[in-house]
Amino acid sequence: MIICENLHVKKGEKLVLKELSFEISDKENVGIIGHNGSGKSTLLDVFAGKMFVFQGKVLKPKYTEIELVARDYGFHRIVGAAYQYYQQRYHAHDSEIGPTVIEVIQNQIIPIGTVDEKSVEISEKRYEAEWVEITAKKMNIYHLLKRKVTSLSNGETRRTLVALSLLKKPKVLLLDNPFVGLDAKSKEELKVVLDEIGVQVILIAGLKDMPKSVKRVLILKNGSLHADMSSPFPVIEETKEKIILDNSLLSKFRTPAKDENQSVINLLNGNVAYHHKYVLEKVNWEVNQGERWALLGANGSGKSTLISLLTGDNPQAYQNELYLFGKRRGTGESIWDIKKKIGYVSPEMHLYFPKNMSVWKVVASGIFDTIGLFKVLKETDEEAVDNVLSLLSIQSIRERNLNELSSGEQRMALLARALVKNPELLLLDEACQNLDYDHMVYFRGLINELTVKLNKTLIYVTHNTEEIPDW
Repeated sequence: MIICENLHVKKGEKLVLKELSFEISDKENVGIIGHNGSGKSTLLDVFAGKMFVFQGKVLKPKYTEIELVARDYGFHRIVGAAYQYYQQRYHAHDSEIGPTVIEVIQNQIIPIGTVDEKSVEISEKRYEAEWVEITAKKMNIYHLLKRKVTSLSNGETRRTLVALSLLKKPKVLLLDNPFVGLDAKSKEELKVVLDEIGVQVILIAGLKDMPKSVKRVLILKNGSLHADMSSPFPVIEETKEKIILDNSLLSKFRTPAKDENQSVINLLNGNVAYHHKYVLEKVNWEVNQGERWALLGANGSGKSTLISLLTGDNPQAYQNELYLFGKRRGTGESIWDIKKKIGYVSPEMHLYFPKNMSVWKVVASGIFDTIGLFKVLKETDEEAVDNVLSLLSIQSIRERNLNELSSGEQRMALLARALVKNPELLLLDEACQNLDYDHMVYFRGLINELTVKLNKTLIYVTHNTEEIPDW
């Protein structure tokens, strides 16, 4: 069992968890919910032995019996090195970098850049083939075992990471938002797996996403235990916070009205294929100025690949008949000419953006479309940064680093980065990923107001229809 007695935990000088006291019985599946910044992920890190206790104590199973499912492949030195860019799986050549899923599972990884593979001593397989097959089929990743990890979609990556932990046969499995990036079908399949794996589960998830086997939920608020609920859990009622935006600031980021029939995107019979296998086939899509689109589809359906054509990050854009902002791709414009007209937020950008950078630098980097600030700002640039921080009401965190912020605050900083150069097109890929319900509702409303009042063309990628702005 797990026992917390007057638990206090610090991150730097900030007290993240305080006065936490509760017990979790052996084999009891428990959910943890709370607003962004309430301390949920920190509590899982404490259970996993990754965070030190500042005051009080925690009694828990030994480290070999409790397993925290990795949040991404950055935990592995060699695998993490394969993710060279935040848009790594948009590049044809990058999708072939790094090990396969089965090589990661069996710890038989050849270092990236190895010229003579025979010169590398490969370790013995970590698991019996039968156990790998059983676990892979249970997690619906058996067909992915020979795929490169850099070629996986968000949902596929999530399932492989859960499988990596299950293979170790832990007594307690800790999961931090395991449903992030999963489409509705995959989400339900994972719930069933978690109900049936026979391992105690402690997970962070939205209340309505809790598996049936979770009969108890702990609610954290500002690092303390706010409530301890047993099923049946109450239905969450949506409360829309009124979005108030400064009209004088809005005017500085408004896109001038143009001919409504002016094309922003026009893709004719678009194809993207890797090794003769189509990821996109004969896709026709036209988006006109001021239109707002939602882009939906199951994991692996090609959404991210389609987006990579639009951002100019996919080399196969050149072999397609693709018009961006009225110009055919490959007729002389640079990738930077395209990017300066697009404000972009994605899960990859959020994951790989340097976390030791202050918010104002993060926002300012959007002016130059760089992952980091490497140029001196002009006076007009500084003014634009100040204006967008004020517009989104995040001036108070301008000097704080990303790693000191909640997921919601980090996502607001990246939205400000997307807006700072006043782009014609906003391209938001899973913009609400990792946000708690209240933050999602606020962010959705904010995007709705911004795109309408700023006359922005919007492409909004999501798995969840409830996240789609009203307009």
